[in-house]
Amino acid sequence: MMLSAFFEDLTKAYQAELEDLQSDSEGNDILASRLKSKRAQFALMMPMIETDPEMVAVAFHGGVDFTNPQALTMLLGEEPDDFPAWADVADTVQFESWAQKLAEIALQEPGGERFLITTVCLEYLHEKSNGSYQGTYSQADSDDAVDGVESDDEEDGRDLEIEGADWLEQQGFERLG
Repeated sequence: MMLSAFFEDLTKAYQAELEDLQSDSEGNDILASRLKSKRAQFALMMPMIETDPEMVAVAFHGGVDFTNPQALTMLLGEEPDDFPAWADVADTVQFESWAQKLAEIALQEPGGERFLITTVCLEYLHEKSNGSYQGTYSQADSDDAVDGVESDDEEDGRDLEIEGADWLEQQGFERLG
């Protein structure tokens, strides 16, 4: 499956947002309570749906069932300006009752249809990747999705520490040692 640049970027941000909500500073799993809090404040977060949709979309986490995965897969290659109307997509998913209430709130907002399409696609990708999205999905969707990523073991001729020190020096910092 090929992702549009829009979903490529947002998928990583969505995953990071869920990871941020996962645990507190002591390592306790508090995802459920943080999601509950986001859901309670959902209407207040509507101004963010255009600028930071991933931060609002997590409120739907665990509340979407996908009845037509093929249609969602097709949407993943689209940029937001090319999205269909929500009415054309609504039958591809089924919301839990609490998530349906959130969807109704979102649909009252300008940009709400686009936000819901973005949300269901992000949740679909998260579920499809078991929460471990690592980069571009290949056409084959193989388990070897990281084959194309450079290995940290590869030598590029320069040590990262030296490169980092060089960069800091260019920014005006004094080199230590």
